[in-house]
Amino acid sequence: MIPWTEVLLRLGLAAIFGGMIGLERERKEWTAGLRTHMMVCLGAALMMLVSSYGFDELRNSRQIDFDPSRVAAQVVSGIGFIGAGAILFLRDGVIRGLTTAAGLWTVAGIGLAVGGGMYIAALLTTLIALVILWVLNPIETYFFNKFKHQNLKITTRDKNQSAAVIAKLLERKEVGILDLTVSSSENNYVIEIRIKGLPDRELPKLLNDLQREPGVKQVLWNN
Repeated sequence: MIPWTEVLLRLGLAAIFGGMIGLERERKEWTAGLRTHMMVCLGAALMMLVSSYGFDELRNSRQIDFDPSRVAAQVVSGIGFIGAGAILFLRDGVIRGLTTAAGLWTVAGIGLAVGGGMYIAALLTTLIALVILWVLNPIETYFFNKFKHQNLKITTRDKNQSAAVIAKLLERKEVGILDLTVSSSENNYVIEIRIKGLPDRELPKLLNDLQREPGVKQVLWNN
């Protein structure tokens, strides 16, 4: 068995590396945040230590087939249950949490690496994961925002007001309408519009302008 100081070092590093990635998720207020990532990485490191050194007294036994990779393999497959809990199905075609689930899977791998004594590999993976999650996020938003679609749901008081709102939207050059439906519900008319992705600086102005239109009761927006 390795010294307790080495065990402490590996478990401590696992908690630190997991926490570094968890901080990024916590910053975006995801449920799987700092503590979740730290626990996953710490637990994976412990399981790797158990897998590698927990059966030393049985290692030389001829009656037992010793394979230290078995526990690690179960961690890789078992982390999928936690990852699945981080994925949210909001509506048709819209899923959130995949990046967090992938991050938890990566954190488990980092924990296994630390538990196995592969400090450099674990550190490099942590740094690369932070680059992917933090540095690439604004770049992805900048380049791919125009390919995303946004959905507007506007509730008005009557049919004429709905027509006026639609006319106002058609006049705005920055708004590219992809799909539009109008339905009536009790005394309200609901306009559901799918538009091309707007830059972040233009979207609040559009929502405010729509809310000020006469007869508009409510404006809802989502990606």
